[in-house]
Amino acid sequence: MAVTPLELAKVAATAADDKKATDILVLDLSDKSDVCDYFVICTVANNPMLDAVVEGVEERVRLNCGEKPYSVEGRANATWVLVDYGSVVVHVFRQEARDFYRLERLWGDAAHVHLDLEGATPEDEWISEGEEFEDMPLE
Repeated sequence: MAVTPLELAKVAATAADDKKATDILVLDLSDKSDVCDYFVICTVANNPMLDAVVEGVEERVRLNCGEKPYSVEGRANATWVLVDYGSVVVHVFRQEARDFYRLERLWGDAAHVHLDLEGATPEDEWISEGEEFEDMPLE
C-alpha cells in the first residue's frame, strides 16, 4: 500500500493530535532539502506524553500506511524524539527543547501544510517567509 510523503505526514500529524500533542506543524521541505520532503513538528508537556505520541505515530503510520520508521532517535534524553520515515521526519519535542532548537524558524521559508486538527498551530502563528531568524530573541 503505497502512500505519498504528504499522506504519511498527515497521518503522523493526526496521530500526534489524537495523543494530545500541541503546536503541530507540517512543513513542506520538498523543494528546500534533499534529506526529506516533510517535517512534522509537535510539542508535548511531559515524558509520558512524549512516549505516547511517539508510539501513537508509529502505530498509526504502520496501520494506515504500512510503513515502519528507519530509525527512532532521542528516546534516551526524552526532550526531543525524532522518528525518521525517510521522506518524512517526525519531531516530538518537550517545550524547552522546541524553544531552543526552533526548527520552524530555521526552515521559515518552507511552505506550511494546512491541518484541520485541534492541536495544530494556528495559521496566524506560522513563521512567515522572510521573517529572519536573527530577529528572534534569544532567551
